[in-house]
Amino acid sequence: MNAATQRPVFPFAALIGQTPLQQALLLAAIDPGLGGVLVSGPRGTAKSTAARALAELLPEGQWVNLPLGASEDRLIGTLDIETVLRDGSVRFSPGLLAKAHRGVLYVDEVNLLPDALVDALLDAAASGVNTVERDGVSHSHDASFVLIGTMNPEEGELRPQLIDRFGLMVELQNCFEARVRQQIVKARLAFDLDPQGFLAGYTQQQSTYVQRIRAAREALPQLGFDDAVHAHVSALCIGAAVDGLRADLVMLRAARALAALEQAAAVTTEHVGRVAEAVLAHRRHDRETRAGGDARESEAPLRTADDADAASSQLSEGAAPDAAATDSDWGYLPPQPAGVAQVKGVIPLNAKKR
Repeated sequence: MNAATQRPVFPFAALIGQTPLQQALLLAAIDPGLGGVLVSGPRGTAKSTAARALAELLPEGQWVNLPLGASEDRLIGTLDIETVLRDGSVRFSPGLLAKAHRGVLYVDEVNLLPDALVDALLDAAASGVNTVERDGVSHSHDASFVLIGTMNPEEGELRPQLIDRFGLMVELQNCFEARVRQQIVKARLAFDLDPQGFLAGYTQQQSTYVQRIRAAREALPQLGFDDAVHAHVSALCIGAAVDGLRADLVMLRAARALAALEQAAAVTTEHVGRVAEAVLAHRRHDRETRAGGDARESEAPLRTADDADAASSQLSEGAAPDAAATDSDWGYLPPQPAGVAQVKGVIPLNAKKR
């Protein structure tokens, strides 16, 4: 049982209808350097239940929850400046990143967090190190954890620059299959009525998950990538019109983690195909739309300084501007005819009132 929660946790092995999410969480547990998992979905789709369940499979079982109102110092920690000035020694007050080391750092409604906190979270999740700098004093400590962020898209989206930095993303949907809904409800009711008895029925499966994660972590460094795997990853990322190369790197690492989880002798294109959707779900672009935008930009006529001077001269002299000089995106509007209305006699003002 996780000491932090002080209550039984629904077992990972008992999750129903969450296969893509379970796979993504296991891959992040095997290789925390993937950058975490973003789970998007409506309320009541077991996002937090799955995250808590994963923490139970890790060696320390550490579960740390980041509240929405947390400050940056609470997250990354801070230096005791008074001790530095008084004794000349560095005294570090650890934050939640230090507490989450080798465990799970859970952020509910990550899309509502300030961008500065999300940046700090993602930096530490990807590097495994947290660095705090205050008044010229720098302190670093290990911060290797599984970052799990959840969000309800109805409450707002993450900025593209931030969402891209999450390694994997899983989009959950409401379940409208009666049989599956009944299985989920029955399992939850059974757990609530007798948590210890329910957990006892999954002891062996839970132990198997723990052993698989440990073995996969040990096997991870020995697995490499051949040219066929690299070519397949490149083709998938190009086809999805992703920005930059982060998708390629994450896809390779995720495929390697999956191969290690299954104790495969090598990483194959089949492993790549099975992790591709979680890597590309939040990075995919419409190639036709993007290509169309690039083409329109490349077809726009180039204007020189001489062209601009000529157009300005024509306007200042009252002449109609040349069509070639104005038929472009310079922000000028063509002259529009203005209506003229006859006005009755106007009584002039006294000179003193003007």
